[in-house]
Amino acid sequence: MKRVLILGGGFAGIQTAIELQKSGQFKVTLVSDRDFLYLYPISIWVPVHIKEFSDVKVPLAKIREKFPFEVIIDSVKKIHAADHQVICETQTLNYDYLVVAFGADKMKHKGIENTLSICGKPEVSLAIRDEIDALIRKGSGKIAVGFGGNPKDKSAVRGGPGFELIFNIHNLLKKKKIRQNFELTFFAPMEEPGARMGQNALPMLNKMFDQYRIGKRFGKKITEFERGSVAFEDGSKLDADLTLFIPASAGHHVLQESDLPLTEAGFVQIDTYCQVRGFQNVYAIGDISAMEGPEWIAKQGHVAELMGRNAAHNIIATEAGSSNKKHYHESPNILCVMDTGNGAAFVFRNTKKSFIVPMPFVGHWMKRGWGTYAKITKVGILRHFSGFIFSE
Repeated sequence: MKRVLILGGGFAGIQTAIELQKSGQFKVTLVSDRDFLYLYPISIWVPVHIKEFSDVKVPLAKIREKFPFEVIIDSVKKIHAADHQVICETQTLNYDYLVVAFGADKMKHKGIENTLSICGKPEVSLAIRDEIDALIRKGSGKIAVGFGGNPKDKSAVRGGPGFELIFNIHNLLKKKKIRQNFELTFFAPMEEPGARMGQNALPMLNKMFDQYRIGKRFGKKITEFERGSVAFEDGSKLDADLTLFIPASAGHHVLQESDLPLTEAGFVQIDTYCQVRGFQNVYAIGDISAMEGPEWIAKQGHVAELMGRNAAHNIIATEAGSSNKKHYHESPNILCVMDTGNGAAFVFRNTKKSFIVPMPFVGHWMKRGWGTYAKITKVGILRHFSGFIFSE
């Protein structure tokens, strides 16, 4: 059997491992630095006590009960694709096919240590929860939520969870009848944050900000995160007792110790089949890859899963000598249910149309339903239907 080595235990890596294991044609090994799949799209509920931390995790052991691929808990240090080798912290691994899917690093802003990110390490969601709880006990405060961009790769932005988090914080405070004691502000360096969702989304976002009495600070470059404030290039500052910030993605530092071709932004160069340019047996999927497509293309969970399924399909096709391979960007789209805590908005965009549909009450439960769906499909209780995912 040919050996397939998958680096990364997120949506992209897990989906690849499942699809290849189902084929029964390969010895599949997945390397991850944690023993669970973390469902980032529903992690926005951990800080506001809608979900427990354990609810957002799917143990790899549970996935392996149905799809028994090998799991190695280790950290990748170097990739030598020319030699078919991956050097980890405790061992060196060889392969016939390699799938690189261990995500991306974050842009390094000055003073970033004075912020917390819902898209950071899973445990940070607990730190955010504790900080919000402390402000609730105090009875008042200023909370700033925002996200940044990567000028070298516009697809590396992840702003959706920021919108969801501030709306959920608003509803938490409202339920506790102390919302009037808090100042909530959303900030971003771009003039129209959320524009990649389509022009129809912007008026609705502004309406929601006004309805929820959330301040806006847009179009000003962030120069530094200070303790207790956000500083902008025009000399102004945004005071905050708690700053929650989602930096844009950047190329992973491990890639600097590899021989894979990288873009200026540090992401792995791939073709439309997710195959790394210059290597017949190496694929890169998810956040670590340099995606091509329309200017508004975004790296989302359902796109990572699609790339994982396509990479697996293309590896199987290659072994079968077939030219029937799948492209990852045949139908680029943005798809999400943007939760507010007591409702949601369904957002969709592709090359032909874009729209946003308010879904009071029912939207929140749709996303909660997706959380359950995501878990049971990963452990093999229910078949995964391509394209049905509500992610950030």
